[in-house]
Amino acid sequence: MAAEVHDTRILGRLVRRARRARDLTQIELAGMAGVGERFIVDLERGKPTCEIGKVLEVMSMLKLRMIVEPPAEIPTADLETDLPRPRRPRRTPKTAP
Repeated sequence: MAAEVHDTRILGRLVRRARRARDLTQIELAGMAGVGERFIVDLERGKPTCEIGKVLEVMSMLKLRMIVEPPAEIPTADLETDLPRPRRPRRTPKTAP
């Protein structure tokens, strides 16, 4: 069953329930996900400033999926190829001797 996540507290509750369902301690989950125990505590409490990359890593360890449903006017077919290209370094103009 899917759950709509509209704030960080709900996400934290889902993470806590998934961790407990797998009979993991916060320390064990932190080690598996490569984050600190404090991060897991903060995430489960719904701290709004948790780093998104770490949140996704924890979710992956718990087999939680995040699905984003954009409005119909936003195309999603080419998301993988639509990533910004790295910028080339600027050239500094040569000064005349």
